[in-house]
Amino acid sequence: MSELKKIISEATIAAMKAREKKRVAVLRMVNAEFKRLEVDERRELADADVIGLLNKMMKQRQDAFKQFSDAGRQDLAEQEQFEMQLIQEFLPRQMDEAELQQLIVKAISDLKPAGMQDMGKVMAAVKTASAGLADMALASALVKKHLS
Repeated sequence: MSELKKIISEATIAAMKAREKKRVAVLRMVNAEFKRLEVDERRELADADVIGLLNKMMKQRQDAFKQFSDAGRQDLAEQEQFEMQLIQEFLPRQMDEAELQQLIVKAISDLKPAGMQDMGKVMAAVKTASAGLADMALASALVKKHLS
């Protein structure tokens, strides 16, 4: 079992014992997503898989939060924000812009891209090197800036 998955399972049990209904509901949803992925792929999840899934869930919550906020549904936006904060507790610290900038500069110097047509190669190298710890939308914008 992945170490991070184990930590989340233990947090679920602790929340149940503390009778924190909202926290239990979100943690159960996270655990169910882990189980769904394990069943679909017929394998045990590694920490990298768990981090990737948590990042995906964060992105979904951010999109939903924005939509609910724009629609004036503060009750639903607050729920999404609570879920984002809870998921964030289990994610490792994301790279800041300066660290990401260094990673991109290194990838560009290693690959020596000819221009924008090689952006995919640079992005693949950045994604591999960042190991899920970078905001890929920000990385994409920075790579475009460097290559243009």
